[in-house]
Amino acid sequence: MHVVLLGTAGGPPPVAGRLGISTAIVVDGRVYLVDLGHGAYDQFFNAGLQASDLRGVFVTHLHSDHIADLFTLPWLRFGGGSTLGPAMMRPLKIWGPGRPGALPKVREGGTDAVVHPSDPTPGTKGFIDGAIAAAAYDINIRMRDQGWPDIRTMIKVKEIELPKKVKAKPHGPVAPAMEPFQVMKDGYVTVTATLVKHPPVFPSFGFRFDSQYGSVAISGDTAAIPNVVTLARDTDLLLHEVIDLALVKSAGGVDDTQYGHLAESHTDATEVGGIAQAAGAKKLVLHHLSPGTNLVPDSNWQTKAQQGYDGEVVVGHDLTVLTVGE
Repeated sequence: MHVVLLGTAGGPPPVAGRLGISTAIVVDGRVYLVDLGHGAYDQFFNAGLQASDLRGVFVTHLHSDHIADLFTLPWLRFGGGSTLGPAMMRPLKIWGPGRPGALPKVREGGTDAVVHPSDPTPGTKGFIDGAIAAAAYDINIRMRDQGWPDIRTMIKVKEIELPKKVKAKPHGPVAPAMEPFQVMKDGYVTVTATLVKHPPVFPSFGFRFDSQYGSVAISGDTAAIPNVVTLARDTDLLLHEVIDLALVKSAGGVDDTQYGHLAESHTDATEVGGIAQAAGAKKLVLHHLSPGTNLVPDSNWQTKAQQGYDGEVVVGHDLTVLTVGE
């Protein structure tokens, strides 16, 4: 079991040295992806991974920097069998958030304009269905001219349902204390999930992958909350998002409203070590770094993240490979 950090940047804008957030978990040659940010499709192949080994995609939440390549992958993957081989005919399974149920309240400086008012809050299936509709001309041509398969039969979306006893709402509480619940089990890995705090997005998930070799927990985008501690209990690797709020503030260009959003929706570098320590995580890996530019030295992240944590801190970089249990 090993992990490949395909992309480690936080946020939608491109930055020097990092591509959009995406992580591959590989178990006995079977590949499971968590999120597909911008550039993730190319990184999948740059990492030497094989599309024929892909067994599923897990989406933490529906922010653009986590799903920019979510449709790109199946759209390009299932065409041109001569380049990708007949094994590509296996449908791609995607697990992701369902409909949030409501739009957030308008924040100061925001707008109450609504895009696509007939369906303003689609879930993962709505996102994929809408993308297929938008690409209909290309898909129809390629089916008629090149014999490509019908992509509608090649993507299987499973929207994650919360346990009935979990009382969470889009306007709060978005991540009440809860036990992780099973999302998928296939004989190689068991995938569990928990709600995390990333307002105003709802639902937003963290995932854990358990195999006979060990475990990997991925926080998703979140403030520092007990649910991540519970999810990551005694894990071999905790991959946690991180932001350096002091650095963001000193760099300027962020007003008070934007800063407030960042502070309530993400985990500061000085807090993340305490989460890993409380969970008993054997190793803490920082990814989804904000600011993600490689001009910020690794030592900055390590010094702050080490606070309150006795284990090893690894600063993630694109295409870093981490062996579970090593």
